[in-house]
Amino acid sequence: MKAALTHVDGRGSARMVDVGGKGATPRMARASAWIRIRPAVIAQLRHKAIPKGDVLAAAKIAGIQAAKKTADLIPLCHPLRLTHIVVDCEVQDDGVRIAATVKTMDRTGVEMEA
Repeated sequence: MKAALTHVDGRGSARMVDVGGKGATPRMARASAWIRIRPAVIAQLRHKAIPKGDVLAAAKIAGIQAAKKTADLIPLCHPLRLTHIVVDCEVQDDGVRIAATVKTMDRTGVEMEA
């Protein structure tokens, strides 16, 4: 049996899921990505020698801002009261590992924010 899509009604129209009947519970989500980067750029990152400045600090701020703006950027996402956002960037030999953790006490999860 094919699973029903939660954000589409019986006629195929988009809709926001009603979470009004749900109670607020602690929610947490983690997401991670790995970006492959050339060795020359890795060396610049490690020595903080990127001409534009600390790009990893800028990436962390951008990640936090994106989590806070998720409901504005992704249609059908509920606006949530986020209680915690952490974005970590770890420089490795052949790239950068980025990990985000987001928490809330709300009626729906924070997977999209992470």
